[in-house]
Amino acid sequence: MNKLITHSLLFIFLATGVLLTSCAQQPHEKIVNIPEPLEEIQTEVARPASDGSLWPGEQHSLYADHKGRVTGDIVTVTISEKASASKEASTDTSRDSSTSASIPNLLGLEKSPMGKNPNVNLEALIKAEFANSFQGAGKTVRKEDLVASLTTQVIEVYPNGNLKIRGGKEVRVNDETQIIYLTGIVRPVDILANNTIDSKNVLNARISYTGKGAISDKQEPGWLTRIVDNVWPF
Repeated sequence: MNKLITHSLLFIFLATGVLLTSCAQQPHEKIVNIPEPLEEIQTEVARPASDGSLWPGEQHSLYADHKGRVTGDIVTVTISEKASASKEASTDTSRDSSTSASIPNLLGLEKSPMGKNPNVNLEALIKAEFANSFQGAGKTVRKEDLVASLTTQVIEVYPNGNLKIRGGKEVRVNDETQIIYLTGIVRPVDILANNTIDSKNVLNARISYTGKGAISDKQEPGWLTRIVDNVWPF
């Protein structure tokens, strides 16, 4: 009978652990799926005749740049993100209070045998004291630094001429995969002559730099630790 109870409890514990493990692992999914690049879109544009010119009409102008400006063009983003923040707070509170009450006369109680009892003092019938003190302190420091270069593709051109770009890169070395992904909106005027743009000029930039492999796995707590963190109430 005792063995049956022990086996039942062990089965319940293992089943609960499996369920909690599956729940605890879902929020730690960090891998970003890099979308496939868009196929180059061929656009037919009517060009003026160039009779007598040294350059045929289907080629770019002598003074035209090679910056991305239409859907399917490529733009290189120079990622240089630096951020730092610190915050410190302290709290110190205290409160002292006291209460006392006396009832020298109450419906003749003072003349009763209880009121004449030497152990009963109607002048100090109720007395209470209360003291409360709290001290708290906190400090947080955060610093981030990301430097990279990523080639993206124009996936949409807005009516005002702004470009929506998207791109990703996956590098795999010794079974360790590093994935970088970027999407955002840029202005053609911010794209330099060499067809590059700084990440600080990207509107609504979403930059993700993640990895998967043995090293990334070792940087996370084990499944049992995550279960304890999720169910531990203190």
